[in-house]
Amino acid sequence: QVQLAESGGGLVQVGGSLRLSCAASGIIFRINVMGWYRQAQGKERDLVAVITSCGNTNYADSVKGRFTISRDNAKNTVYLQMNSLKLEDKGVYYCNYMSNYEKWGQGTQVTVSS
Repeated sequence: QVQLAESGGGLVQVGGSLRLSCAASGIIFRINVMGWYRQAQGKERDLVAVITSCGNTNYADSVKGRFTISRDNAKNTVYLQMNSLKLEDKGVYYCNYMSNYEKWGQGTQVTVSS
């Protein structure tokens, strides 16, 4: 099984930046997809960005050009650099690991204030 440890959430003003990290530990398959999903209060959990173990990425349209997902395979860690944050970026951000099974992190809160 994989364990995911998220960090980097917090409070930021509109236009600010945050960097989320998600470190995976345990039995990690070399071929996997890791990513970030966001759940705003009262809404469903939606994809923000994902990255394959080969480095291919996919972003939600709402974050393209503002967010960058990256990974360090040697550290089994995925990062989400969030710039130009907007009020609508507020929510709980969940790390996701997908290989032969799926694992979710516990989530980290991102609050954007005006």
